Amino acid sequence: MIIIFMAMVSGHAETLGTASFYGRELKGHRTANGERFNPAGLTAAHRTLPFGTTLRVTNLRNHKSVVVRVTDRGPHKRGRMIDLSYGAAKAVGMLGMGTTRVSVARIAASSQVSDKGNSPPRLPPRRR
Repeated sequence: MIIIFMAMVSGHAETLGTASFYGRELKGHRTANGERFNPAGLTAAHRTLPFGTTLRVTNLRNHKSVVVRVTDRGPHKRGRMIDLSYGAAKAVGMLGMGTTRVSVARIAASSQVSDKGNSPPRLPPRRR
């Protein structure tokens, strides 16, 4: 009852699910929002949340948490709710596990995030 009340007061919904992470092999590849993937960054992939949304992800096994920004789409495997970057997975202590149960709370929607440092880089026009 108290947890529900606190969630309602803060105005942020919290969801429980399974997190996985993607590692260093994708370094430099473009994410769905156009940024280059930095494995050490604190970013995440989510199927539906807008790019730029800030989330607090908490590992339910050890209660470590990290704040990440949605920059990509995924996970693409059934039963998983969020994919974390290598750096975010390290911060919550899940590198040796592969997947873990997490709590995900939205801190700020993409429209509430300041543009300073959170906007995807402008890409040059495509050449045909």
